[in-house]
Amino acid sequence: MKKLAESGLSKEEVIEAYRHVLRGRRLDERLWQLTRIGKASFNISGQGHEVAQVAMALAFQPEKDYFLPYYRDMTACLVWGMTPKDILMGSFGKEDDPSSHGRQMPNHYGSKEHNIVSHSSTVSTQFPLATGVAYGALLGKKDYVTLTATGEGSANQGEVHEAMNFAGVKKLPLIFVVENNGYAISVGIDEQYANETMAQRGEAYGFTGIQVNGNDFAETYLAFKKVVDDARNGKGPALIEMMVSRLTSHSADDDHTIYRSKEELEEMKENDALLFFEKQLIEEGYLTREQMTEIDTELKAEINQATDEAEAMPDPKPESLLEHVYADKE
Repeated sequence: MKKLAESGLSKEEVIEAYRHVLRGRRLDERLWQLTRIGKASFNISGQGHEVAQVAMALAFQPEKDYFLPYYRDMTACLVWGMTPKDILMGSFGKEDDPSSHGRQMPNHYGSKEHNIVSHSSTVSTQFPLATGVAYGALLGKKDYVTLTATGEGSANQGEVHEAMNFAGVKKLPLIFVVENNGYAISVGIDEQYANETMAQRGEAYGFTGIQVNGNDFAETYLAFKKVVDDARNGKGPALIEMMVSRLTSHSADDDHTIYRSKEELEEMKENDALLFFEKQLIEEGYLTREQMTEIDTELKAEINQATDEAEAMPDPKPESLLEHVYADKE
């Protein structure tokens, strides 16, 4: 693994990255709790993706760049500017939920304030939308870069290929990401695609394709920094395949113990990216275990407060059902 100092980030920035990673994990655990006790209707987890998502998001400029996420991208959305309260209001279906004002199912992230474009439940439809956003930068001569992500199973949808083909032809400032956790619900990669790596598909459409170890923070960050800088300087799109683990079932409605062996699950937990990141932070002198415990305590208090505040927010009024669905006549 690359040393964290190789990232070029300061000590303070690396520690803040750790806070983002741990905040994502603790919030994800809270969402599972709320689902299991019946206070939320659904959860689709990103546990195991957090280190890679933080490294990815930190390479962008959220104040001007655009993000079209997929349902596991909660931690990246937090880095981009959303708050735990924002996420929780979506799971509770509250009126002030920035993703949909309580009109969308959980884990469908969006925030106009933070340039996060909401997505559909039909997987990977965010890819052609992202080409439109990126094409807008080209036509308007703007210097923003667009990021969009999906899973390796969803990457086999036709929309993905159409989007990458268009982006390659027009040399759009667009970064495609495939978060490869090895499973499309219960289907392993051997039955998903024949190419050796997902990254190879970038070359097929005329642009860079890179595979990175999503457990390696510095490697992932540096890969994104390079392609984002290139895209911002007119060199066109790129595809990054992040190799990650899915530590949980596909969703709250799935049981991965049916199709994953006990040995596989145990090995996956031992290779949790969060544990690797913490070990590296300690060994390279960024944090002590005691400091990590303090950060964890602070984040748990933050999420407890966000949960209480989100749950207390008003529900959408029945008479407002069609608002934000149809355009005003004016």
